[in-house]
Amino acid sequence: MEKIKLLANLGFKYLSRHKRRYAFLFAALVFCFAVVTFITSSKDSMYNNVYYSAQSHYAGDIIAVGYNNDNSFSNYLGSDDVKSILEAVDESGIKPIFTVKRTYYNTTGIVYFNGTPVFQKYIIGCDWNDESHLFSKMDFLSQINYPLTDNCIVISAPVAEYLNARSGDVVTLEIENKWGQKNTGDFIINGIVRDFSIFGYFKVFVSRQKLNRMIYINDDDCSVIGFFLNNPSSAESKRIALQDVLKNKMQTGPLVYNRDERSRKLTNDWVGTKVFLYTLPVYLSEVSDLMGAMDMVAYFLYGIMLVIILVSASVTYRLILHERIREIGIMRSIGFYSNDVKLILWTEIFILALISIAAGFVFSLILSIGASFISFSWFPSFEIFLKNGKLTPLFLIDTVILNIVLTLVILVLAVVFPAERACGKKLPSLLSGESL
Repeated sequence: MEKIKLLANLGFKYLSRHKRRYAFLFAALVFCFAVVTFITSSKDSMYNNVYYSAQSHYAGDIIAVGYNNDNSFSNYLGSDDVKSILEAVDESGIKPIFTVKRTYYNTTGIVYFNGTPVFQKYIIGCDWNDESHLFSKMDFLSQINYPLTDNCIVISAPVAEYLNARSGDVVTLEIENKWGQKNTGDFIINGIVRDFSIFGYFKVFVSRQKLNRMIYINDDDCSVIGFFLNNPSSAESKRIALQDVLKNKMQTGPLVYNRDERSRKLTNDWVGTKVFLYTLPVYLSEVSDLMGAMDMVAYFLYGIMLVIILVSASVTYRLILHERIREIGIMRSIGFYSNDVKLILWTEIFILALISIAAGFVFSLILSIGASFISFSWFPSFEIFLKNGKLTPLFLIDTVILNIVLTLVILVLAVVFPAERACGKKLPSLLSGESL
């Protein structure tokens, strides 16, 4: 152990002495690791942002949606349907961490303020307490006031700006009840969400009980039941498990995997309520295709950076060893074994790699800060990939560790063979400066 410490210390001293020779390799490692980290952190952030936006919008990782062809309010789950679904959840053992019920009104909702109307694509009736975990993650223009009551409404910042409305103002919501008659209700703005994405632009949240009464359905009825999972990657397997139990309790639609399949299955006729189980990829199939294309670009750039590391390290290290070949011969001649010299050389590279990775990570932070000032308004609907309108990094531990490991592996592949060849030469060849 004492010998290893001594050789490692020598490696550090030799690295300091030959820092100019290592300058190009250091610069290449810093740049490539920074770009790799920037690419992966941006991609992970975009995935996370779009998934959270969709999770918040569609109400979970697995969503049970009721369709009733006999009811003019077609997105419908009666209280008996809700009971059957919740029983199936318990029996299937999917164990959601949160369960939420929502009533969706997706047709002709209008918000009025001072005589100015704004059509809303989504009127969402929710239970405020059950969805506090979602509201806590939203970006509000002003602090939301708790507790929320049946007379509260949460609107988006673009709508508030258009109406020139602020928190505390009273707006009127107009909808049609289940018989097609106009119905209105007055609500106090208790939250304004800074959301310019396609998920949040024309969307308001109100009390589910209040919305149900405006539509003239029972307080316990809803449109969907959403289940939030501890591990979203298990959503598909748990959806299948829930489907197997639920189909024995009530009418269920077949499992679908994209929006086209979903649209085709909904054109069929049936009597009563039929429940379809969806996961977010069903709703986000087009977005998934876009993310797949972005993945291809990201992996291509990722590969290029790793190749640059490999080529830069291989060429630069060969030149460094060629310039130091006599030095290696002198070390051997004064009593160092071949393995001792190799350990010193590898220590130099390992220390250089650690310093380069640290510097590259800092550089990636600078790149991320710079990217956050870039406007993506020219890219339609790109806001769903952004956080608060900005491209921000998300440094996942697993991804960062993978980047570090791959960088070290590529570096080892580039230097281990030249070091083996140099240290394996005979002493006269080394002292004569023979080329590698």
